Amino acid sequence: MARALVLGGGFGGIACAVALRQQLTAADEVLLVDRREDFVMGLRKTWHLLGMSPLAYGTRHLSILAGRGIDVVTGEITAVDPSSHIATVDGRTLEADALVLAMGARVAMEAIPGLAEHGHNVWTREGLEHGQAAVDAFRGGRVAVGIFGMPHPCPPAPYELALLLADRFEDRGIEAEVTVFGPAPITLPIVGAAGCATLDARLDERGIPFLPGHAATQVDAGAVRFDGQPDLPFDLLLAVPPHRAPSVLIQAGLAQPDGWVKVDRATLETGWPRVWAIGDCTAIGLSNGMALPKAGLFAEREGDVVAARIAAILGGDEPTATFDGNGACFIEMGGGEASMIRGDFFADPPAVELTLPTHEQREAKERFEEERLARWFGA
Repeated sequence: MARALVLGGGFGGIACAVALRQQLTAADEVLLVDRREDFVMGLRKTWHLLGMSPLAYGTRHLSILAGRGIDVVTGEITAVDPSSHIATVDGRTLEADALVLAMGARVAMEAIPGLAEHGHNVWTREGLEHGQAAVDAFRGGRVAVGIFGMPHPCPPAPYELALLLADRFEDRGIEAEVTVFGPAPITLPIVGAAGCATLDARLDERGIPFLPGHAATQVDAGAVRFDGQPDLPFDLLLAVPPHRAPSVLIQAGLAQPDGWVKVDRATLETGWPRVWAIGDCTAIGLSNGMALPKAGLFAEREGDVVAARIAAILGGDEPTATFDGNGACFIEMGGGEASMIRGDFFADPPAVELTLPTHEQREAKERFEEERLARWFGA
């Protein structure tokens, strides 16, 4: 009997655990650890924030996976020992024959002075309810959607939020000026300046300026301060906070304090035997010097690859499954339309495009959620 231990119950962790259960023998154990008892589709955060559709519709209890042969452990992961494939969860020691790190990224509101006091973090469930209340109470004025650090999960999401906010305010007759800012020189660096044209045009059409090269240093009541740029006044600040690797992975020597877990981009191996890392806690370099975007579909595909490699190794075979860098993510463009950022991210240079917005792609985003929930949880 062998045991595979998956740390993290997000997109990548669940995909990996489900695939492992399908490919390992009945005698083998699959353990999934997460501090939460449930899973929420991340794409629902903006829908919930704007009152379009609640988080509950995309929420499933992890205990459902127990009925599919996956042992679910709920608790805080306080230590990881990659050399011995051991994790400590609320004082309990869990040993394994194969270890998968799928712990996502940690939000670091404290990295920007004043951000926690004057901005609303809409990137976590904890901050979402306060953000929703602030949006509901807003009656007009200046709204800033701020990117306070890179990289961050789902790169197109801040622009999606700005466009959907514009729809909401227009529908409700609210006079508002929506602005997006961030440290990047263009909206979506991964697609290049020419590739950003579709998004830039849609932002211009809706009267939403993007302020490039704006690295925030501090937030005061009613204004964001920048390094070398004029202050940006606001009445409502919706923040994409800085993100960091989980502290426990830094303490374990798996990631540097200002970095991420480094992996072989084809095999997702960390350098420790039988230890893999997937999803937002990793950094996967591309040929143009950028990094693979932190997006759910990539985490899912990485989880599938790692599961196949573990199954082969535990079965005494040579693993052959590899991650090829192909993938996509959606960006809603307002007006019931969506585009996709898709392509071969491992090509040299990356062959990535931003598609023109259509209603069909917006419908495909909904199907994307439905299909994953059905595949993993049965409904």
